[in-house]
Amino acid sequence: MTPVLDIGLADLRLFLHLAAAVIWVGGQLVLAGLVPALRRVAPEAAPAAAQRFAAIAWPAFAVLVVTGVWNIAAVGPAGGAYRATLIAKLVAVLVSGAAAWAHQRAGDRWALALTGALTGAAALAALFLGVLLHG
Repeated sequence: MTPVLDIGLADLRLFLHLAAAVIWVGGQLVLAGLVPALRRVAPEAAPAAAQRFAAIAWPAFAVLVVTGVWNIAAVGPAGGAYRATLIAKLVAVLVSGAAAWAHQRAGDRWALALTGALTGAAALAALFLGVLLHG
């Protein structure tokens, strides 16, 4: 008889966090690749695609924040390198969210490029730091 997997609340928490990260980080990378082509083919398509992505990305960001707080609560008090890495990750998450918010309100191409790059770089940094924390 094959044993049944023991799936617990911690597994659900990690799954939700990772699924939301896939949407937030991966979606930004996909959009970064698609927007230049969309602008060439149909200039009005790029903002429409970005708006549709935002409708999915912001709820994913909210899930990231909620499950991130849940992860911190599950780990409990930590010190040393773990704490320093956690603080760096929290800063990266805040920068990514703030830059994405600014990106949606940017008025010119330079501001769009700057805030878009900052959003993506901070999101990738948060992802990397999360891997370090889980390891």
